[in-house]
Amino acid sequence: MADYRLISADSHFVEPPSMWGERMDNRFRDRAPRTMKGLGGREGEFFICENITPMAVAGFFGAGVPSAELPEHNKRGFDAAPKSVWDPAYRIKDQDRDGVQAEVIYTSMGMPLFGLDDAELRAACFRAFNDWATEYCSHDLKRLVPLGLITLEDIPGAVAELERIARQGMKGAMIWAEAPDDRPYSHPDYEPFWAAAQSLAMPLSLHILTARQGTGANPTSGRGFLLSLATLHHQIERSLSVMVYGGVFEKFPGLRIVSAENDVGWMAYFMYRLDTVQNRLGAVGGMKLPLRASDYIKRQVYATFIADPIFVDSLHRFGADNIMWSSDYPHTAATFPRSQEIVAKRFGTLPDEQLRKIVHDTAAQVYGLA
Repeated sequence: MADYRLISADSHFVEPPSMWGERMDNRFRDRAPRTMKGLGGREGEFFICENITPMAVAGFFGAGVPSAELPEHNKRGFDAAPKSVWDPAYRIKDQDRDGVQAEVIYTSMGMPLFGLDDAELRAACFRAFNDWATEYCSHDLKRLVPLGLITLEDIPGAVAELERIARQGMKGAMIWAEAPDDRPYSHPDYEPFWAAAQSLAMPLSLHILTARQGTGANPTSGRGFLLSLATLHHQIERSLSVMVYGGVFEKFPGLRIVSAENDVGWMAYFMYRLDTVQNRLGAVGGMKLPLRASDYIKRQVYATFIADPIFVDSLHRFGADNIMWSSDYPHTAATFPRSQEIVAKRFGTLPDEQLRKIVHDTAAQVYGLA
C-alpha cells in the first residue's frame, strides 16, 4: 500500500470544559459554557450554555467507536477523552499513528455556540477559544493548524478579531454556515469583513452545524434529527448561492470560502443548477455577472470530505484543485486510525496527480503549508 502524504483539512479540538470560564472576560464568566453531569434523567456529561441545545461531550471524541456502541459511549464524560484533545504532544503521536502529516483543526464545542442568542457573549466565547487554540497549536504550527471563530453582528469588531488571530498565527476562520435571513451574506454590511479576509489571505469556513439559527440538528427530535442531518448541506448551498448571485465573489475575487464537513459529491450538480438558473432566468432577476456562476465556485470555493466517493465521477466539473480530504479526528465519523488504508481503498485508483492534490497539495496551498 502506498504511503500517502496526508493533510487533514478538517480535524477537531475537543476543548477542556473549564477553558471557557478560565479565559473569558470577567463580566461573562458566570455565563461561560460549561459541562454538567446528568441532565434531565440522561446519563453522561453534557456541554451547555444558555439557549443552545445540550450536547453529550463524549460525542465529540467517538473516533473508532462502532455505531452499535455509541449510545453507551455517549454516557461517558470528558475524563474518558483521549489525551490528544488537551495535550498537543499526544496529538502529534496520534497523527503519526494515523499516517497524517498535518491537520487543519476546527473547534468542537464552539460549533453550537454559533447559535447563542447573545452576540456579546458569543464574541467573548470565541475570543477565549481563539487564544486557547493558538496556544495549543503553538506546540508545532507546521502540523497543528488552528482555525479561529468569528461572529459577524459587529463588523468592525469582526475585522479586528480576524486581524488579531492572523497575527497570532491562525490560518483561517469559521463564520456562520448560514447567516440570518434578514442579513444574508450578500448584504453590504459584510463587505469590510470580506475585504479584510481577502487582504489577509484568510480562508473562511462554512462548517456543518454552525448556522446562526442553531446547529440545525436537534438530537431530541427522533426521526427529525436524522432527517436534519441528511439535509444539513442545504445551508451551505444557500450561502454559496447568495455569495455567487449576490456578487460577493465578483467584488472580492481573492476571497476564499471552504465548505467544511459537508462532503463534495453534490457540488457538481449544484454548479450545474447555478449555471442553469443564471442562463435561463438571470435577465428576469436582473443578474449581471460577467462570469458563469460555476466559474466563481471553481475560482473561490473549496470543499472537504471524509470518505465520500461520489465526487470521483465529476472531477471534470469540481476538481482536485478544490477538494480536500479530511480525517475528522477525533469525531465519530473519523477515519482514525485507518486513514492511510481508507484513502488507498477508496481513492487509490485515481491518477497520482489528482490524488496528491486531494489528500495534500490543495490543503497545503489554501492554508500556506509547506
